[in-house]
Amino acid sequence: MTEQPSAAPDPAIRPATEADWPRVWTFFEQIVRAGETYAYPEDLTSEEARALWTGGPGAVVVLEEDGEVLGSARMGPNRPGRGAHVGTASFMVSERARGRGVGRRLGEHVVRWHRDQGFRAIQFNAVVETNTAAVALWRSLGFTVVGTVPEAFDSRAHGLVGLHVMHLPLTGPTP
Repeated sequence: MTEQPSAAPDPAIRPATEADWPRVWTFFEQIVRAGETYAYPEDLTSEEARALWTGGPGAVVVLEEDGEVLGSARMGPNRPGRGAHVGTASFMVSERARGRGVGRRLGEHVVRWHRDQGFRAIQFNAVVETNTAAVALWRSLGFTVVGTVPEAFDSRAHGLVGLHVMHLPLTGPTP
């Protein structure tokens, strides 16, 4: 795979602030409780969820338009130490913003951020195989499925389904 040029920065995407959390929490809670895309406990409190989403190394951003936070992404190293050259990210998009390109814009931002930070690749550890919109989006951005862990996610609608591990090299062909 050849390296694709980075997209221009999106002015609607900015670093998240403490004041953004209540707006992120409204869709974070809804997404987790739906039981289709994240393996977080469904009974997380806002404080526990904020620690999961905003804690650790890396960065958290929001996409805001007309005063409304439409989505958020967190990004940083996939593993510490000797694995820190490979990045990872997580995404949440408000149900009201679905189908409006918010996930793509956040995805493009995350790829650019990882390139700018010098990461050699991005690895998504757990993309639910029945989340076909996300799988299609990540593939359109150049990610490939490098493996699927069978029955690793208990989907509320589909029962036990696989989790894809997806990969995007940022520095040329995969060795």
